Amino acid sequence: MRDFYEVLGVQRGCDEAGLKSAFRKLAMEHHPDRNGGCEEATGRFKEINEAYSILSDPQKRAAYDRYGHAGVNGGGGGGGPQGFGGADMNDIFSEVFGDAFGEMFGGRGRRSNGPARGADLRYDLEITLEQAYSGSDVEITVPASVACEACHGSGAKPGTNPTVCNGCGGQGRVRASQGFFAIERTCPRCGGSGKLILDPCQACHGHGQVRRDRTLSVRIPAGVDDGARIRLSGEGDAGQRGGPRGDLYIFLSVSPHDIFEREGLDLLCTVPVPMTVAALGGDIEAPCLLGGDNCDGEARKTVKVPEGTQTGRTIRLKGRGMPSLRSRERGDLIVEIFVETPSKLTARQKELMRELAGLCGEQQHPKSASFVGKAKKFWGGVTGV
Repeated sequence: MRDFYEVLGVQRGCDEAGLKSAFRKLAMEHHPDRNGGCEEATGRFKEINEAYSILSDPQKRAAYDRYGHAGVNGGGGGGGPQGFGGADMNDIFSEVFGDAFGEMFGGRGRRSNGPARGADLRYDLEITLEQAYSGSDVEITVPASVACEACHGSGAKPGTNPTVCNGCGGQGRVRASQGFFAIERTCPRCGGSGKLILDPCQACHGHGQVRRDRTLSVRIPAGVDDGARIRLSGEGDAGQRGGPRGDLYIFLSVSPHDIFEREGLDLLCTVPVPMTVAALGGDIEAPCLLGGDNCDGEARKTVKVPEGTQTGRTIRLKGRGMPSLRSRERGDLIVEIFVETPSKLTARQKELMRELAGLCGEQQHPKSASFVGKAKKFWGGVTGV
């Protein structure tokens, strides 16, 4: 008997991925159905599968590495689909090539005619920033499959029952021998259900399910962010043949706000401030979102603007931002100042502004003076200017 590593053409230290790759290549090459049932190919194919069934099992591989064929004595041989090292050939094919390939070449498959879980559903829900801030209960209408009330989900006309499929005897699978393997596939008559509906229900046309709009109440937790997902267990499509319902996944998107922008747990708000208030200092009112455990119920906060405030200056209000989903932490409200220049001045206002401009010098406009100095230096260094 040849060395199993030699059979698969791999080194003794080969990892699992290397084993699978080698097995897949050799199994495809020497499969009896691809070689016209050639006895030599059949024997080689059997040898390949025996080697893989041992080396793909960590315990059997360890015994083989230590004692050779004696360590797995009795594990080989056998002439049927389950005769290679005690391993089920169907499982090997499903593992390496996938369920569809394993089912094609004698696999038992993963399907059954028992209850089947319903499909999961997705619902896209747009909420406001206020709802995300304080939390909210929202009603949504979701179209979903539900069990037909007329036939109670059987699909058969009321007063009748589905009959056992005579093609598969109620198993949902049919089996036939083909060359070296026994081929098993889904029953074409019943589609794998194991039953036939000879007199279908008129309400659901034999499907056992109908489409209905369902109204659900969804709790939006305070602090959710754009892109958050809420899972409602058992609120998806109804299952087949008495199977459980699927789940409903609600994907949230927060609509843009007219005043606030969100950055993590912080809220940003730009407030225009008259030039006179920015120059002399004073109080302004900043808007605040309402709701949450740590809020005082005020929709505005008085903010003190220091004398000489420039555009872009920020003032932070602690604890007036977004709440955290997983803790009692709360972000801040960051108020950004935008100094507004007056427009549509009267003749008298313009006169006073000119008088003020004449009185103000570099001390009142230090940034302007600094910039002019840098600009003059730049212009002086440019050739031809």
